Amino acid sequence: MDKKNISSVIAMITPGIIKLLIENRKLDLEDASEILYNSRLYELLEDEETKMWRLGFPLLYDLLEEELTTGNITFPEEQI
Repeated sequence: MDKKNISSVIAMITPGIIKLLIENRKLDLEDASEILYNSRLYELLEDEETKMWRLGFPLLYDLLEEELTTGNITFPEEQI
């Protein structure tokens, strides 16, 4: 998938992740967005080789929570 298409997919995924951050962590839009866009998970989403953009936003949110809690991301089996 080319960079433009990946950007389009990411643009469709990120609102769901941000919404879950707002709901579960009681954040405002600005803080939730900052957390996501500064995360390692977001870096991985932007990297076409990881294929992280294939995962649905609920699983991506869980991975982000893991990153925020432990500092690590455990890749799903299909990503290895």
